[in-house]
Amino acid sequence: MLVLGIETSCDETAAALVTDKREIRANVVLSQIDEHAPYGGIVPEIAARSHIDHLDGLIARAMDDAGATFADLDGVAVTAGPGLIGAVMVGLMTGKAVAAVHDLPLSAVNHLEGHALSARLSDEELQFPYLLLLVSGGHCQLLVVEGVGRYKRLGTTIDDAAGEAFDKAAKLLDLGYPGGPAIERAAKNGDGTRFSLPRPLKGRAGCDFSFSGLKTALLHKVQALEVGLDDSLRADFAASFQQAVADVVVDRCQNAILSFRAAHPEGRFLVAGGGVVANSMLRARLKELATANDLSLALPPLALCTDNAAMIAWAGIERLNLGLADDLNAVPRARWPLDQNAAPPPGVGRAGKLGPKA
Repeated sequence: MLVLGIETSCDETAAALVTDKREIRANVVLSQIDEHAPYGGIVPEIAARSHIDHLDGLIARAMDDAGATFADLDGVAVTAGPGLIGAVMVGLMTGKAVAAVHDLPLSAVNHLEGHALSARLSDEELQFPYLLLLVSGGHCQLLVVEGVGRYKRLGTTIDDAAGEAFDKAAKLLDLGYPGGPAIERAAKNGDGTRFSLPRPLKGRAGCDFSFSGLKTALLHKVQALEVGLDDSLRADFAASFQQAVADVVVDRCQNAILSFRAAHPEGRFLVAGGGVVANSMLRARLKELATANDLSLALPPLALCTDNAAMIAWAGIERLNLGLADDLNAVPRARWPLDQNAAPPPGVGRAGKLGPKA
């Protein structure tokens, strides 16, 4: 099976061709970093217009790289959400058009499921069930992956996601955008013990995350400086902030491992996915955690950690192999939880309802 994958959920325009033999025949990604950098973050309108300008050309390039034609395809997989709604619409409508014109089955993929299953693209030994840490710019969750389309959320962020916190910290420290790589670069020359920063929820029960207080504490530390920021201070702040994020993530994962083991004693894998997993310190800390708990750590290659279309194509292959095709009425979604039965995180209510009291 050869499937065309399309990804436009945020600020990367991507197309890929992947086979059910785990062969990535093509995987092209066009970043919009330069377009959004002047604003210190992603501008939804700019993102959507950039997808419109470039997606057709990227699909053509992916087809050329793979040496394939549309007649060679066995399906189309496209991100249908969650994400910036205008950006998602561009990719989904393009995927529908390709599927309709060439009479191909369509898989409208949850972007988060793409991350959740991406490690299986690079590791054929990775079997269900496994524990998944999903950390990106917009999401920070711990889930039990019981199978394709079968997810149980153990914890999620109650405020900022880890990637979002990195972006905001980098902007505060004037390190540039995107924040995650900028923080990591600066931290390599810094002292992570110089500044005392909080570890929100560390040591507490449960698997939820919180990074808003950490971000605010960093702001107060910077504002309290008697001198302006220089490269040395930025490096120490970055190292201290990165260390705090890693400590929180590892602590929350430890709690999740206990819950996972209780429900699935046969589970052998801790899997991490999402753009933040590209952070080398976090990868090392997760390796230590997995080893200490007698689990195997499965990490996608760096190219499959950030948003890409190969993971979308693979998720489509997994779904199509189970007969889970979608019709052309599939709708774009700004929000689309993997575990649709999960309760809202503490302090967050559903639409039209008040959240629980603090």
